Amino acid sequence: MRKDLNINIHHLTRVEGHGNIVVNMTKGVLEKAQLEIVEPPRYFEAMLKERNFHEVAIITSRICGICSLGHQVTSLKATEAALGLEITEQTEVLRKILVDGATFQSNILHALFLATPDLIGVGSVFPLVNTHKDVVLAALRLKRLANDIGDVLSGRAIHPIRCVPGGFTMLPTENELELLRNRLINEGRRDAAFIMEVVAGLVDQIPVFCRDTEYISLYHDKEYGLYDGRICSSDTGLQPVENYLDVTNEFVVSHSSSKHAKNNRSSYLVGALARFNNSYELLRTEAKKAAEKLGLTAPCHNPYMNTVAQLVEVVHCIEETISRIEYLLSRGIRNEHPAQEPRHYGRGIAATEVPRGILFHDYTYNRQGSIESANCIIPTGQNLANIDDDMKKLVPEIIGESKERITKKLEMLVRAYDPCISCSVHMLDVEFIE
Repeated sequence: MRKDLNINIHHLTRVEGHGNIVVNMTKGVLEKAQLEIVEPPRYFEAMLKERNFHEVAIITSRICGICSLGHQVTSLKATEAALGLEITEQTEVLRKILVDGATFQSNILHALFLATPDLIGVGSVFPLVNTHKDVVLAALRLKRLANDIGDVLSGRAIHPIRCVPGGFTMLPTENELELLRNRLINEGRRDAAFIMEVVAGLVDQIPVFCRDTEYISLYHDKEYGLYDGRICSSDTGLQPVENYLDVTNEFVVSHSSSKHAKNNRSSYLVGALARFNNSYELLRTEAKKAAEKLGLTAPCHNPYMNTVAQLVEVVHCIEETISRIEYLLSRGIRNEHPAQEPRHYGRGIAATEVPRGILFHDYTYNRQGSIESANCIIPTGQNLANIDDDMKKLVPEIIGESKERITKKLEMLVRAYDPCISCSVHMLDVEFIE
């Protein structure tokens, strides 16, 4: 059996941002197995200082081009909590539809375009245009459908413009919502079912690996917790979102320009698999059937299956969106104006499940309605320590395989987490000492 191994994957492909995989084993001793984050800091919290509450959600949506809706919704909720702004039930339902749409758009992007090529043995999605054209087209239609939800409800799919503190500056028409519902029923369900059939035939290509860890997500008593809820840890149970600093416990490591996080153990996992494990019973029936077809059961301790959990969420979000649109249509869209007169000033904390996991925004406003301090804790940053811990367990288990196979499994492992590396780098005043 091999005693020495040296792997250095510089700028891993098919992930957002820049990260390196470094593994070193000498004489049978694993000295290093880690994901190095090499992105420069982006200072979004500093950019928010002294900004008026009307501007904040517009700025934070720019943290990410993939999760812009999730950042904006979380930002709005934090601002509203800080200023005592109340939203209507209609606004809440519309926001939940936006979160569902953003979730299945991003999940499709990752699962079909970034992760699936590994299961077929190609380097990117482009060869699949010739060999699996129907699958690529179905994925593109789903992604377009999700983007159109953002367009109709928030003005555009990326960096929305209609969502403001207290509500919306412009509301969708009932005709627009009915057209979306019909597309979800006639196109969304069909394409999602087709993709589940195809991926079901590929799941045996997913590496078999098991490492029990702590799973953290939002949990809501009455629905699958994407928009709101309490913090749920598979180890320690439920606690309010306001206690997020007691859960995340960020710390600095020398090999990453992004902070790491830990709670009850040395690391924890956030994202689709954590949500699936913690809230399986709250999934729609159709999503549970998809999970069964794809061989995913709760709890699942194989991090590679995060991609499969994302596809299960696609089915769930399509069904939830249809149901929510039908609810709004049954009541009629009411002409509402945003409630933007602050009732008080202070600190507001909010959390939303974005595609890659639980996202926290924490703002403190002064009496002029401007931010004094801000803190954003991003899902990928919370996952980094767990990725390192996975690699430390995985490498000794597969050390007998070829270097090419080991390299591929490490790449697949990191990609399974669907990291958004640029989002995660929010570090200030760090000196690395080797």
